[in-house]
Amino acid sequence: MNYKEIKPCNSLKKYVKCYYIFESLSDVPYEDKAFATGCIEIMFNIGSGRWQTIVDGKFVTTPQVELWGQIIRPLTFRSLGKNTMLGIRFFPHTAACFINDKIELFNDHVTDLNAVTGNTIQTLHSMLMEAASLNKRIEIIEAYLLQRLSNFQPKFSKIDLVADVMNEMKRDDFFDNIQNVASRYGFSSRYLQKIFLQYTGLTPKLYSKINRFHNSLQLIAKNDASLTSIAYECNYFDQSHFIREFKSFTGINPSAFNTETSSAVLITS
Repeated sequence: MNYKEIKPCNSLKKYVKCYYIFESLSDVPYEDKAFATGCIEIMFNIGSGRWQTIVDGKFVTTPQVELWGQIIRPLTFRSLGKNTMLGIRFFPHTAACFINDKIELFNDHVTDLNAVTGNTIQTLHSMLMEAASLNKRIEIIEAYLLQRLSNFQPKFSKIDLVADVMNEMKRDDFFDNIQNVASRYGFSSRYLQKIFLQYTGLTPKLYSKINRFHNSLQLIAKNDASLTSIAYECNYFDQSHFIREFKSFTGINPSAFNTETSSAVLITS
């Protein structure tokens, strides 16, 4: 299994965290779990294999172009055959600039993007399949995103507001409540929570939990700190608080998490 991240162009770096290639080069089925990252993703199957996720206890083959909403509960997936997935990972608040629907509707779902955007995505997928190189595929995707972006200019001011609030919440010294944050921007806490949910699919509280969890996952992958140290570095109250939240996102205790077999630790952007 190979995984590689690619940076977006300057015009899109405010909206796209990265593009990535995920390749399974063996005919042996590869199975793993996806955990919460706080990000929404679009994936194009440009290989000959199949990509599947579990729905109601059974593996179901996903569409050729997938929209992954906010993954809150652990999601099992597998690759059958020699598979190549080309993905777009948006920032937590920026997929709304490209998708004209309520973002929270896609939470914990893998959706056929054709049903959301129509025939334009089918044309895009065909162009990606025909492209001769990764660079050409990225060029095609960026042209599509830039065109979509031009249709959503009225959203930009609110996008900036949500980004500013998220940057506050990610600071190590952030211990404020959403009421005080909202008042600093001249809004009610109810309005700020509504805007946050509209653009990220998450409440501010859940976003904060996911960000903290993702930071802890990266520290676990380094394998050079105790669970207690990780708990305090990631601003959990104590080790038991850390274990409880980690288990809520993964289904297992952090001490049982296997960094050697999980693709989740490869996500660096």
